[in-house]
Amino acid sequence: MSAQSVPPGVPAAVPAVPPAAGPRPVEVHRKAVEDLLGDWFRAHPPTGETIQLDQAAGRILAAEVRAPGNLPPFTNSQMDGYAVRTADLAGQVTGSGSAALVSLSVAAPIPAGSEAPPLHPGTAAPVMTGAMLPGGADAVVPIEACTPDYFLPGSGPGSAATVAVPADASAGQFVRRAGSDIAAGALALPAGTVLGPLQLGLLAALGLDRVTVRARPRVLLLATGDEVIEPGMPLGPGQIHDANTTLLRSSLEQAGAEVLRSRILVDSPQEFLDRLRADLAADTPDLVLTSGGISKGAYEVVRQALAAQDVEFLSVAMQPGGPQGIGTVQGIPFLGFPGNPVSSLVSFEMFLRPALTAATGAPRPRTEVVARLSAPLGSPAGKHQVRRGRFTAGTVEPVGGPGSHLVHALASSNALISVPVGTEHLEAGAEVTVLLLE
Repeated sequence: MSAQSVPPGVPAAVPAVPPAAGPRPVEVHRKAVEDLLGDWFRAHPPTGETIQLDQAAGRILAAEVRAPGNLPPFTNSQMDGYAVRTADLAGQVTGSGSAALVSLSVAAPIPAGSEAPPLHPGTAAPVMTGAMLPGGADAVVPIEACTPDYFLPGSGPGSAATVAVPADASAGQFVRRAGSDIAAGALALPAGTVLGPLQLGLLAALGLDRVTVRARPRVLLLATGDEVIEPGMPLGPGQIHDANTTLLRSSLEQAGAEVLRSRILVDSPQEFLDRLRADLAADTPDLVLTSGGISKGAYEVVRQALAAQDVEFLSVAMQPGGPQGIGTVQGIPFLGFPGNPVSSLVSFEMFLRPALTAATGAPRPRTEVVARLSAPLGSPAGKHQVRRGRFTAGTVEPVGGPGSHLVHALASSNALISVPVGTEHLEAGAEVTVLLLE
């Protein structure tokens, strides 16, 4: 594939950058990744699946949900008090002005969860918060305003069982009408809603225990390197434990994707290609994602294996995460990230996560804030540098150096600090853009 050609899946509006033009700007590559996934999901919209409500956190509604009934389902009391008919309050009054009281007979109490009998004229029924309002009642008077408060029939001194209530109670006070939150048939949640605790709470209140959501994006994840072995295995000479698979798998799952397979492949281009073809024959993912093997060294297995595919390997003006791969493999979107752990994570946050948001609606975008540096910071000329940082109350502290191998510094961070191209030094106190990772 020539340096001038554009691989299928990468829109013509984002041309491939020939080597002589220098590294591709971060914004241009981000747009290319967004368009690659956007084109795929427009042509292959996610199917719907119906799942239990307790499994739906973070998922996206496949279709709108309309209220199957009123919420609240019946007219009820907003507080503990007495249910009254305001027409009765024009009866015999003792006192005057705001202190005017009306004496009413006490009816049977109405606890929450029971059916309320009709309220007869000249009576007041003790009613609990959330309890059904009896037929005929049109207001609730708080117990604090009544004398006595909760005088139950047959209990306490005296047999008259009367209560004095304020005469100025108005119709509708402290009453929650049926359907006042949402009426039956009204739109509860539109299609495309990301289901968080608040949305799931509404669905539960409407009595729904299942919901139809979009299928999650499916990613085939492959790491490479003869020197990389599984965690838990003893290290041999020159070997390191694989951090990339765990970093990327957990990042993908946190972003709402389903990882079909995650495995380490040896540095054999033919074996890589054979295994990749076997995986794609067994299943069709929405994305093939690799880490490692895409730079310009002698053992870049991914670059060598995909030389005949519609994939472009290029340099992005970003540190870490400069080497990138983009295109399609057997018609399926492909992204290649560099092999150093921090480079892979930064590539995910800068390119893939926002592309998933743009293409599918999830995950929610990361929060960007402006913060002041707690220490000076340097950046290489011509690069958009992304540094790890710890953000607290408007200040961000750089954590570790710029090295792409500093996993401990990454684990100690909660933010990424952006130093744009053209800025080679920042003093303590300078303002920077920070991407919050929590």
